[in-house]
Amino acid sequence: MVSKKTSTAKFTVPGLSLTDGHQVAATLQGRLHSLNDLQLTLKHAHWNVVGRDFIGVHTMLDPQIELVRAMIDETAERIATLGVSPNGLPGALVRDRDWDDYGLGRASTMEHLAALDLVYDGVVSSHRDAIALTGELDPITEDMLIGQTAKLELFQWFMRAHLENAGGTLSDADTHTETSAAAKSRK
Repeated sequence: MVSKKTSTAKFTVPGLSLTDGHQVAATLQGRLHSLNDLQLTLKHAHWNVVGRDFIGVHTMLDPQIELVRAMIDETAERIATLGVSPNGLPGALVRDRDWDDYGLGRASTMEHLAALDLVYDGVVSSHRDAIALTGELDPITEDMLIGQTAKLELFQWFMRAHLENAGGTLSDADTHTETSAAAKSRK
């Protein structure tokens, strides 16, 4: 007899109910999509950044991409540990996400940095939401997300250091889209 294939196992980690383990995994699936999108977006910016400070920004992005890729692997393996099959396929990411594709192609360093600042706003905020949810259910997953968020916030600070003036104001302040942040950074 052939068994039915499923994306969830009939087990999770010790100390969590099956329902809670699978709920945490579902939360992590959203983080997996977000991190996969982030690493692709960072690589896209890496290839398309031009102009003043090109080499500094171009080379700043590579270590971020590598660390985000490590976060992806860590997140997917945690999902599997919780008894759920992680889905890293592009179709699932596009189907399940609630954000649009990155809006810039070839653009200046300041335009990309301003747009990426908003990308990081979204990823960090949603990671913090996941921390709050998982903290009630699974401190192991919460700890993983806290560590990832600390690195993501550091990466965002690297971007913001280029965007901040001496008065502490970001050039992309009060913008809500990547393209508007990029446009404002040109002024």
